[in-house]
Formats: sequence, structure tokens, C-alpha cells
Amino acid sequence: MLTNDLLSREEREAVVEMRHAMHREPELSNHETKTQKRIIETLKQFGLDGAKTFHNTGVYIDIEGLAPGPKRSIALRGDIDALPIHEDREDLPYRSQVPGLMHACGHDMHASIALGTALAFHRMRNNFSGRVRVIFQPAEEAEPLGGRTVAEEGLLVGFDAAVGFHVDPDIPAGFYGAGTGAVTKSSEQFELNILGTMAHGAESHAGVDAITIAGAFINEVQKVVSREMPVDDGAIITIGTIHGGEATNIICPSVVMTGTIRTSSPDRRSLLVQRVREVAEGVAKTHRGRIEFSSQSGEPAVVNDATMVDRFRQIVIRSVGEDKYVRVKPSSGSDDFGFYSGCVPSIYFQFGSREPGNETGVHTPTFGASDKILLPTTELAIEYCWELLHS
Repeated sequence: MLTNDLLSREEREAVVEMRHAMHREPELSNHETKTQKRIIETLKQFGLDGAKTFHNTGVYIDIEGLAPGPKRSIALRGDIDALPIHEDREDLPYRSQVPGLMHACGHDMHASIALGTALAFHRMRNNFSGRVRVIFQPAEEAEPLGGRTVAEEGLLVGFDAAVGFHVDPDIPAGFYGAGTGAVTKSSEQFELNILGTMAHGAESHAGVDAITIAGAFINEVQKVVSREMPVDDGAIITIGTIHGGEATNIICPSVVMTGTIRTSSPDRRSLLVQRVREVAEGVAKTHRGRIEFSSQSGEPAVVNDATMVDRFRQIVIRSVGEDKYVRVKPSSGSDDFGFYSGCVPSIYFQFGSREPGNETGVHTPTFGASDKILLPTTELAIEYCWELLHS
């Protein structure tokens, strides 16, 4: 994997060191204080003093081009939070030093790519016009989401495009890809409290069994997907937790469930939430119980701009070869980069990491990605943003 010399030797070293430092000291969503400080200090070492903070633990930096010409504005995101997973990679010299936490989703790489982009554009500021805003975003993994804050605080107002990316262990190392349209699903979280009436287990007729109601709900709610949603939507309703019961001989008076609702259609987000509530109400009424239902809107679907995807494909072909570009299928997961794509035309591209020794998926204790894909991907991101500024 050859680089294009878009990074200086010092910048390359800083990118790799950032990746290793973040990996050794992972921090959970909304707690990225050490990471925030490390990013700001590294930017200052290279003469970037104007970093601003947001969402308590986030950072963004603007690099203003000094050359004459069109003043386009491009934003690039690198997320920075880790996951509550204990790392099982004794082979890594930079493995996590924090028990129970690791960068199991590659955000250490994402943030390091963002750092390299900021450093390169700062050095090249006399050679381009316009503005590049590099956003080191916290809390992609857990509420309150950093992407929502980016949108709500207007950090993309006046921008022409946004660039995001994600490591992908399903794609071979050295390969890149992107899809058009909705490439992830939206995510809604819900909590359902099923309320019955306690009674002795030998006199079930005297109570209302919340566990029976819960079982009926679990069966019925999946019909919302199989019988009410278009097949190509790929809607998903997941019951993630269920808690209830006092003892083996007591009719259970309450069951609490939590879950997620996913869809690729913005129009069906509210409909799916409504239908889950209605099914719960109907099942509970049938069994003489009642419910309390609440939901929270999570990430919108990430929607890729077709023109931006085509330009990315052309750059990959030109820079690393036609055989290194793959068309990525839509994911059933979610990412709060959807808040970015809801504000401005955007691309969310994938860079492959699969190779011997790095074959397990994200969000697992053995996930890993080699340093050798870090610098080429950083330089590809730089080249792409350069193209966007001059389009």
C-alpha cells in the first residue's frame, strides 16, 4: 500500500502515535476528556491553535485556505469514543491498558485519520481556498449522541459537504468502497412496561400475568415487519432486554422490555414506533393488562450523495487502482453521521481491514486493524477533500 506523500514524515508519525495512544487509553462515550486534551495538544504542536470544543468532550478545528478562488467549505468527521469491551489482543504492543474498555469499532483509527487531514491542510493552507473543518466527535456509540449536537449547534451551517468513514472488517485491507442512498438504518430506542396484577401462582385467575402478555407481544410485534413493511426496507425490531418476575410461585405483576426499531426510510420511522406502541396496547388489553410506553429518537439513516460517491470512486481508481474499489451494501446498523447527512450532502465511505490476524468483526474483543492501512486511508481522505474544495 503506497502513500502519495500528502503527509510529511512528522505528520505520519503523529497520526500513528495518536492511533496508538487512543488505543492504549480508550474512553467511553461522553467521557473522552483525555482524548480531547490529547487532540488539542497535538494540534497545537503543529501550529493549529484555534481548536474549539463542543458536546463537553468534542473538538473541532477550522483550516482556512489562503489562496484566491472559490470559498467552498468541507467538514470531515472522525469519531473518538470507545466501547465497554475487554480487549483480547495480547499480540498488540499498543493494546488497551484500561480493563473492560477498548476501541472495538476503530474510532482510534477514525480520529487519527481526521488528525492527519487537519495537519496536512494546515501545512497546505497557502495552496487552497475555502475552509476545511475537522470534527473530532465524541459519543457516537451512546446517548447523548455527539452527532446530534453537531446538527443542533449548527456546526455544519454554511458547509457544502461532509465526509465520514468507517473501518470495515468485511472488506480486504487496502480496498475502499461506498454505496449510494441510505447506507445505514435509523435507530429508535423504546421502553415498554407491561403492567398486570400480582396473584398466587396457584390462583392465576385472580391475577393478570405480565409475562404472558410479554410473550404475546414478542410474537405479535414481529408481524409489523413481516406483514406491514416493504421487503426492501429491511426494517428490524429488536427486543434487547426483558426483566420481570418475583418468584416461581407468583403471577408476575410487571415486565420491563427495551429494544430498538430500525428502518432505512425516514417516512417509516414514526410509523414503526406508532405500530409497536399499538401492538403493545392491543395485546395488553386482550389479556386484561395495560402498558406504559416511551421512545427516544436515535440516529437518522446515513444517506450518501450519489455525486460524491461517484467522485470518491474515481479517486480510489486513480490513486490505488480500479480493482481496489468495491460497492458497499447497505448496513443494518446505525451511525450518528446520519445527523451530518441530514444537514449537507455527504459521503460515508468504508475502508477495508480484513487480513490474516484481523478477521473478526467490530464490537468484539478480538477486533483489530493494522497500522499499514492508516496512512494510505488518511492520504485518500486528504485527496478527496482537496477534490471537493476545488469542484
